[in-house]
Amino acid sequence: MTSASAVRLTGITKSFGDAVAVQPLDLEIGTNEFFSILGPSGCGKTTLMRMIAGFETPTAGEIELDGLPVQDVPTRKRDLNMLFQSYALFPHLTVFDNVAFELRSRRLPKAEITSRVTETLALVRLGHLAGRKPAQLSGGQRQRVALARAVVGRPAVVLLDEPLGALDQQLRKEMQIELKRMQREVGITFIYVTHDQEEALTMSDRIAVMSDGHVLQVGSPSDIYEQPLSRFVAGFIGSCNVFDARTTMSGAEITGVGPIPVTLIGDIPAGTEIAVAVRPERIRITTAPHLPDALAGNVSETVYTGDEWRFGVQLGENTRVVASVPTVDLDPELVNLAPGTPVWVSWRAEHARGLAS
Repeated sequence: MTSASAVRLTGITKSFGDAVAVQPLDLEIGTNEFFSILGPSGCGKTTLMRMIAGFETPTAGEIELDGLPVQDVPTRKRDLNMLFQSYALFPHLTVFDNVAFELRSRRLPKAEITSRVTETLALVRLGHLAGRKPAQLSGGQRQRVALARAVVGRPAVVLLDEPLGALDQQLRKEMQIELKRMQREVGITFIYVTHDQEEALTMSDRIAVMSDGHVLQVGSPSDIYEQPLSRFVAGFIGSCNVFDARTTMSGAEITGVGPIPVTLIGDIPAGTEIAVAVRPERIRITTAPHLPDALAGNVSETVYTGDEWRFGVQLGENTRVVASVPTVDLDPELVNLAPGTPVWVSWRAEHARGLAS
């Protein structure tokens, strides 16, 4: 992230009658940054984006674009553009004319319009389809036309509201890579709203995780994934074991299981109920207790997904963990373990985070 800020939100909040959609928050988004706002449906992420766009007026707080306050500036005069899931292309216009529409409405010289549209279609790799109508394009191609139209005017910020939602899974994966490539090449700040963790992790420079109107954590994809600060973030981002434990003078333990390796986050006194978060790929599973801190359990199920094996393991009466092992690294002794088979699991303390909330 660069030192300059494309968007700064200070004390922003939004209420609809007695319902508070966005709790007071501060947020700063850097110039040329790919920034994702991630959270479940109803968490406030779309309302937050609509306030940046000018479609909603904040109940309180200030919004700045490129250092200038814009609370009283209408959407059409803000230096931004939007890309929606529906694409909203003009069906009667060609690809070229769809992309050129905004520039023509601004009465730019014809030569400049031609140059900009040609350059932008090359960026999204659609120059050879400039003469086609939207109905003659695939879903991925229409999405790229919509993106070209959003960036051709070189706004300071492009807001993207779950634009890949209508695509099938394989095309979504391909377009995630394409979106990030295009954002880097065009050099525009992207603010991406999504409920899809994989999209956010794949494309973002930084992510803000929201829940119930609050921004719970802001950080790089690796920070969010490896160092969650709350039970919600740990459980929402990717696959994660989150189970209950209690702190002791020397660490933490699970009732009926025993002491566990853990890194406590913050100053948590002994005797505190905590949530422990550890990723499945960080858990080692064996059929013999090779390590002194291994925990005994029984296999509850095995799942083969092609690229990995996932093992459910019951530890004591109330704690279940999942361990995942890449297929290429799988010990032959672990293949097709029957339910009830005794196993031992272990993990390193730095890979297990003890969270007070």
